[in-house]
Amino acid sequence: MKIVSPCWKASAGNKADDGFSLSRSDGLLRYKDVGKHVAGEFSMAVVQANNQLEDGSQIESGPLSSSDSGDAINGTFVGIYDGHGGPETARFITENLFGNLKKVVSEQKGISIDAIRKAFSNTEEGFLSLVRKKWKRTPQLASVGSCCLIGVICAGMLYVANLGDSRSVLGRLDGTKKGIVAVQMTTDHNASNEAVRNELWSLHPHDSDIVVLKHNVWRVKGLIQISRSIGDAYLKDSEFNQEPLLPKFRLPQPFYKSILSADPSIVTHKLSHGDQFIIFASDGFWEHLSNQEAVDMVHFHPHAGIARRLLKQALKVAAKKREMRYSDLKKIDRGIRRHFHDDISVIVIFFDHLLISRNNLHCPVISLKGGLFPSQK
Repeated sequence: MKIVSPCWKASAGNKADDGFSLSRSDGLLRYKDVGKHVAGEFSMAVVQANNQLEDGSQIESGPLSSSDSGDAINGTFVGIYDGHGGPETARFITENLFGNLKKVVSEQKGISIDAIRKAFSNTEEGFLSLVRKKWKRTPQLASVGSCCLIGVICAGMLYVANLGDSRSVLGRLDGTKKGIVAVQMTTDHNASNEAVRNELWSLHPHDSDIVVLKHNVWRVKGLIQISRSIGDAYLKDSEFNQEPLLPKFRLPQPFYKSILSADPSIVTHKLSHGDQFIIFASDGFWEHLSNQEAVDMVHFHPHAGIARRLLKQALKVAAKKREMRYSDLKKIDRGIRRHFHDDISVIVIFFDHLLISRNNLHCPVISLKGGLFPSQK
């Protein structure tokens, strides 16, 4: 695997934001309207719907390696972690994936597809080890999992990797129409997609129930819509397919091959001047807005507050589907709110091509996490 050269030479950097979580709020919506990262600006927002927020999200800007030497690698890391069955997996990813990537990047002395893949693998192994450790005391941890979507901007390159059905969409100028074009950078690993079902059938040719249509929804083993994730140990290793796991998660027959995959789809893209921004969001957002609608909204509005604007628009559409106003939806508390929409996380990254083209600059050091709300009683 070809290793890409470091993004920028190391510098002391200017500490722009060391916030651990999003502090500004509007009801169940929390946000940071605008901030600076190594290659431009960003905007971030999260809304809670479940009793416990099951989404995790983060932006890290500055060192992408754990090396303290003068040739340290700088860039921007973005993560969206859409949990299911509980918050534990998304929180584990938030706390470990970026650190795992930094270790691998230090070992390999550069960002690469292989480095990203290894960081995902190390995070998956770490969580499954935790499930084994807590199996007797907390067996239901085996039924908790998370989608995982990340982006890395480094040396003028964009890397996007995902498991599950969170989505990343690039906004690119259309030179002929003088408009903006939405370019989807990820593959939705969801059984609703025929290509995903075909992949599962080819991987499990002797399992006639590998995907099942239940109530007009395709599900893997009749249980889950996504085909790739971190966690979901009960569909990764047959050792968890037994008591004391709840019966609804147990399969009638043992299996000898992992049903879900933790191997991410990864794409690389050399950033050009036409690339204006990229949106990262959990699938609850894309249920209500199309790729083009989201990209148009970002393109025609100011940077500051755009993630919050996008999220509010998605909630307005969700409210309209239930024949209610957004102002009425806002009054519904967490837990009950889940009947109207999912937890949703949105991060918009803007590209400043002047910054990207420079080799020596003072890096804003940022570590901001949007999915770690105070514990709920």
